Amino acid sequence: MSTRGINFLDKWMAEQLPETATDDPTVISDLADEAMEAADKAGISTSEITEEVPSVFEVIAEAMDHREGGTP
Repeated sequence: MSTRGINFLDKWMAEQLPETATDDPTVISDLADEAMEAADKAGISTSEITEEVPSVFEVIAEAMDHREGGTP
């Protein structure tokens, strides 16, 4: 993942993920789609995000788990 891709995804998740964690795959999938759409609008290509993170869904799911004080 490019530095630009990492920075974008980290910032997007910090600003956009809901405060309440969820393990609902539909919600997480929608959030992943929103993140990729926002990246595209910001001029960041999908490949910049997915070079080393093959699943934005998994990254968001893990972040949601940590948000509730789940697995460290």
